[in-house]
Amino acid sequence: MNLMVLAGGFGTRLQTAALGVPKALAPVGDTPFLQLQIQHWIAQGVRSFVFLLYHQADQIIEFLEACHDDLLRGCSVSWTIEPQPMETGGAIAYAVRSQGLHGDFLATNADTWLGGGIRELCESVAPAVAVLHVDDIARYGEVLYDANASVMKFLEKDGRQKAGWINAGLYRLNSKLFDRWNGSPMSLERDIFPQLASRGVLKAVPVMADFVDIGLPDDYERFCVWARTGRGEALL
Repeated sequence: MNLMVLAGGFGTRLQTAALGVPKALAPVGDTPFLQLQIQHWIAQGVRSFVFLLYHQADQIIEFLEACHDDLLRGCSVSWTIEPQPMETGGAIAYAVRSQGLHGDFLATNADTWLGGGIRELCESVAPAVAVLHVDDIARYGEVLYDANASVMKFLEKDGRQKAGWINAGLYRLNSKLFDRWNGSPMSLERDIFPQLASRGVLKAVPVMADFVDIGLPDDYERFCVWARTGRGEALL
């Protein structure tokens, strides 16, 4: 199953820490973050990648080509470059249409480390979103789902500090979701998922895994320390 990797963002919040490289290539010691991601995805069984690019796409393509005979040996690798910033849903729709993709696929963010979830999503049915339980949802918003694992609602961030389930940034989707795309930018999180939830067709797939979004400098530094010290403590 294809894994679509959203790697086209501008990464403006991280630029001071990442030294001007794309957020996905932010250095973790001497290793680009994306290299660690790819190693981790391959370890979970992924062998087919589609990278969705825009900002500084040339640097990511250069990195992928350099990995062709080593890290990505035996893998199918392709990429698309958006004609303009399309947001998460638009980027996926553009890739589906431009590459003629059909059927189910996985999608995730290049700048979010999730310590598992591929197996769980592969065993689920589309459309589905991986959800993660955290002690404090204040930074993330909350995902509410029922006893049948049907997502009922996505609650926006409101500053409340409490435990709950959050969107872990890993999805199983189907190409038919994007059949009526009109070519405009759109967001998975704001435009597509709430509609699917209102129809009762979006499933929540709980995972237990380390998680961090390196988009903020403090979290990026925290991930670097975690990786450097052997990935011992839980990363949430």
